[in-house]
Amino acid sequence: MKRVLCCLLLCVVFGMNVTAQLITYGDGMPHNDDYTVRVRVPGGEWKELFEYKVQVDMDDVQNSSMVQFDMGSTVEVMVKKNNGTIQDVAIRPFSKKIAYKQQANTITFQLDKPQYLSVEFNGDRLHNLHLFANPLETETYTKASQNVMYFGPGQHKPDDLPGIEFHIPSNTTVYLAPGAIVKAKLVVDRAENVRIIGRGVIDHPQRGIEVTHSKNVTIDGITVVNPDHYTVYGGETKGLTIRNLKSFSCKGWSDGIDLMSCSDVLIDNVFMRNSDDCIAIYGHRWNYYGDVKNVEVRNSVVWADIAHPINIGGHGNGEGEGEVIENLHFENIDILEQDEDDRLYQGCMAFGVGDKNLVRNVTFDNIRVESIQEGQLFHMGVLYNPKYNKAPGRGIENVLFKNITYTGYGENPSVFEGHDANNLIRNITFENVVINGKKVQSIKDLGATVGRYVENIQFK
Repeated sequence: MKRVLCCLLLCVVFGMNVTAQLITYGDGMPHNDDYTVRVRVPGGEWKELFEYKVQVDMDDVQNSSMVQFDMGSTVEVMVKKNNGTIQDVAIRPFSKKIAYKQQANTITFQLDKPQYLSVEFNGDRLHNLHLFANPLETETYTKASQNVMYFGPGQHKPDDLPGIEFHIPSNTTVYLAPGAIVKAKLVVDRAENVRIIGRGVIDHPQRGIEVTHSKNVTIDGITVVNPDHYTVYGGETKGLTIRNLKSFSCKGWSDGIDLMSCSDVLIDNVFMRNSDDCIAIYGHRWNYYGDVKNVEVRNSVVWADIAHPINIGGHGNGEGEGEVIENLHFENIDILEQDEDDRLYQGCMAFGVGDKNLVRNVTFDNIRVESIQEGQLFHMGVLYNPKYNKAPGRGIENVLFKNITYTGYGENPSVFEGHDANNLIRNITFENVVINGKKVQSIKDLGATVGRYVENIQFK
């Protein structure tokens, strides 16, 4: 198979060699020739990467590009734009401060650590290059490994065609080797101690990974390309870790990570570009019940072509006593964009709390919002949305927005509004929030609309 696995510096194909500092892989999926991308250890031989075709933005579905490789030391990257000339270059998130050199239609830049980037030419964010410099794998497996469900290089479909899913039992490691392409969803249901790891791709599944009624599940390193619906669908699960996940979607209801009644969750170092909510945290929905506690999202990049980058509280047990969603922490996150024309579903950091949910003790710290095509920076509402809710939410309380920056223009005013005197918003603190270089010290500075049933908004 062409360019399935190409290793530098004594890399062994299926067993990790600790001296390998750059590993490239790819092929087996549709190719996009908008760019030619190469990578090397400084001073070494350039190695070509495979430029995957991925689709983005359900409002106007376009073919974009993605490359990925693993790195353990400094590397140089070369990107050649194959169509048209280069007038402007942006490498985002801007917080990474990636410097580049340009010669004609080619740019080069250096990376000193793994990171996930969008390389954009001439302001075009629909035909950009998504570049994923992954950390080196710390463990690999073969088909002969015990308690391992192994997917090697090449395409994989369930045997019971037209089956659409692989079921994973307890105490199993699922390994998607570099070059593996799984054409089905992975299902963890009523299982525990499961790990889904590797550098393989789940390609155009119904859903990417389902984790329901389960305990102690880890997802690490996988890329999910254009599922019909969710990338990760979590329901009534405790102890879920998601690391190094990359995701694209371009269809209705193709959310990134949606969690219903899940607790003790860590989401770390993910890149989500989705045509619905990138990360959504709910109470009850469908067959999943229970409070939500202890969710941490950190060190990540999110990009909502529509809907919310981060959404909290929309679904719950409106026909029962309601649920509590508490102890949520979001830190060190770059929001590259929001573009949503429906005012009810705007907000880069959004609370749309319905169905008797009570949301409390939430922190956003060190959040950088780069672009809002159409949307709001903050949206906090205790509401009754008849399309989804059986009852209004119970309230939002004790929320801290700290070290938030936004540079841009044209967004709609942020909104804060409770539902009634018993279902209100209270104790909201803004600390070191900076918009277009100006520190926010009042509602006026924030440019927000504050409706009824809102108590104690503070600015520090």
